[in-house]
Amino acid sequence: MRVITQDQLGGPDVLHEGTADRPSPGPTEILVRVHAAGLNPVDVKSRAHGGFLGQPPFVLGWDVSGVVEEVGVGVTLFAPGDEVFGMPWFPRPAGAYADHVTAPGRHFAHKPAAVDHVHAAGLPLAGLTAWQALTDRARVRPGHRVLVHAAAGGVGHLAVQIAKARGAYVIGTARAAKHDLLRDLGADEVIDYTAVDFTEAVEPVDVVIDPIGGADGPRCLRVLRPGGVLVSLSSPAEQHLVAEAERLGVHAGFLLVEPDRAGLLALAGLVDAGRLRVLVEASLPLAEAAKAHELSETGRVTGKIVLTTGAS
Repeated sequence: MRVITQDQLGGPDVLHEGTADRPSPGPTEILVRVHAAGLNPVDVKSRAHGGFLGQPPFVLGWDVSGVVEEVGVGVTLFAPGDEVFGMPWFPRPAGAYADHVTAPGRHFAHKPAAVDHVHAAGLPLAGLTAWQALTDRARVRPGHRVLVHAAAGGVGHLAVQIAKARGAYVIGTARAAKHDLLRDLGADEVIDYTAVDFTEAVEPVDVVIDPIGGADGPRCLRVLRPGGVLVSLSSPAEQHLVAEAERLGVHAGFLLVEPDRAGLLALAGLVDAGRLRVLVEASLPLAEAAKAHELSETGRVTGKIVLTTGAS
């Protein structure tokens, strides 16, 4: 089968097409013919620095949408021919930039009927990140005020919609050109972070979702109500940030997404109910993975980038 692999760490140009033996599903595993694979910032970081994957060679990618071709002994949820999507193995290697992947069946769910494989492939990692941050960590409920930074990005545009679906009042930060889009997705307020200081523009909130991290962490604490929650998605909350949060009577923590069948089912339900849209800025052939990474590194992507295998 085809794979997109790399022999060294570095820029997008280290990615190249190769071949590998098609895997066979083990007990409780399924073999999925990949139709589309989503690209995430963790892919870019892993390509450049190794990250969870260590040293090359390796095959990037965790977001998968495709069709089950084989099932291993013990699989009860799926049969050959089923359309599925998921985020298998994360943060262990999944090798989604390939024609086939194998993983435990419970790392997948049936693909939402309302969308094609391209849009389904853009949902798992970013969608589960937003879902787990909002439901498991922040426990968002009706009436909460939720501030989502980078609200037009991969995680952000999904977090806006999920928070809204849970009854929250949603505020998003983004450049002015993306404000109409965010309002269309359900944001109640939008803030141009290039023109104003969000700490002065927003009334106190119950939850801040921060996909960016860095210097904005301490500033995020300043907009939280007593008992509020800052969920950082880019890197573990530093001890000084946790200590400052405690001093202010709020909470700061880090979330690393994990495979979550229940979360996938919830996301699929929102998609099929018309309450969650996956925005795909670009869909490129698998062979153009390097070009897709170059686009991702511009930092100007709205929604997701997806690679397609040409499977039919």
